[in-house]
Amino acid sequence: MASRGKARGAIIGLGHSELSRRHIGSARHLAVAAVDAAIADSGLRHRDIDGLLINRSPLAPHEVLPLKLQEDLQLDGLRLLTSIEGEGSSAVQMIQYAALAIEAGMATKVACVFADDPLGAATTGGQAFSPALGISGIEGWEEHCGLHGAAGAYALAAREYLWHYGLDDDALGGVALSDRAWARLNPDAFLRQPLSMDDYLRSPWVVEPFRVLDCAYPVNGSIAVIVSSADAAADLAERPVYVYGMGQGHRGFTGFGRPGEPLTGAAIAGGVAFDMAGVSPEDVSACQFYEAFSFTTLLALEEYGLCPPGGAADFVRGGNTAPGGRLPCNTGGGHLSGFYLQGMTPVAEAVVQVRGLGGERQLDDPGLMLVTGNGGRLDYHAALLVGRNRSIG
Repeated sequence: MASRGKARGAIIGLGHSELSRRHIGSARHLAVAAVDAAIADSGLRHRDIDGLLINRSPLAPHEVLPLKLQEDLQLDGLRLLTSIEGEGSSAVQMIQYAALAIEAGMATKVACVFADDPLGAATTGGQAFSPALGISGIEGWEEHCGLHGAAGAYALAAREYLWHYGLDDDALGGVALSDRAWARLNPDAFLRQPLSMDDYLRSPWVVEPFRVLDCAYPVNGSIAVIVSSADAAADLAERPVYVYGMGQGHRGFTGFGRPGEPLTGAAIAGGVAFDMAGVSPEDVSACQFYEAFSFTTLLALEEYGLCPPGGAADFVRGGNTAPGGRLPCNTGGGHLSGFYLQGMTPVAEAVVQVRGLGGERQLDDPGLMLVTGNGGRLDYHAALLVGRNRSIG
């Protein structure tokens, strides 16, 4: 087992397909483009890849991204091949499992890919993600009560959070503004026009307390990364992204009925990752959060120990997560203003920042970066701690 503070693996390649709000090909077609690009970015050849991990949207059937993707990519004789299903935590989980498999000797270079094509000529983002998200455990209850889509399920948790801490609905707006400020510096972000709090408050409700600008902006596309051992990374890549810590925690939003206990499994995931890396939340320099809704960024700041309970809204409104702030978050525009490709959005931005390829949005010193994923209604959580050096410190 690697010592604390030393890398457990490394990301040595990043690739993506075209990203669009229109139909540009099947998820399978887009995945091939992203993996091909990631392999080229790593400087490897297809015959060097001996592992493939695949992640599709939980709303998509298995055949959208089957194991036959191996044949599409002409990857012969793989030593590792599977489809990962952890909902929105899957992208981070893929990197974790790739690093662990490499450490165990099962593979040496593993491609990890997510692809989705939810938007068609007649399909909006709201329509694509409208199936009810089960939170009650009672079949059909959500539809019967009119609780459609993930927005309704998350809104219940957000409303309880806001009520518990005595926060107004506009407490969520700081996240939207921070994301947009970063997106304006990112030529690949989809929403780049200036955004003020008045603009935010004028945006229509989806389901209270969420406005349109509190919700992720889905696109069609694919992102892939190549994972290797930390030892091999320096010889394989000019700018590897080292993984120091990783953790998972699977526990849904419990509400405030259990004083002193974490609200979600994010606290578990963070604890494992911090312990593995031999660091604490105070050592984190920047964050890339999975944020299907603005509320999840506030909750993540608190659950990962970066803000006191109930303090994240004021922290964000104080400009601390925006450009020039002391804890930059979602530096590509996040899911709200950048684009929503589920857990691969924060992973890709972390790679860009650690490599120093962020252009106008590039951080002077990315330092130790926290990358998160979550799925279900805050049920499934995974975290990475990454940076540019072979070891921390």
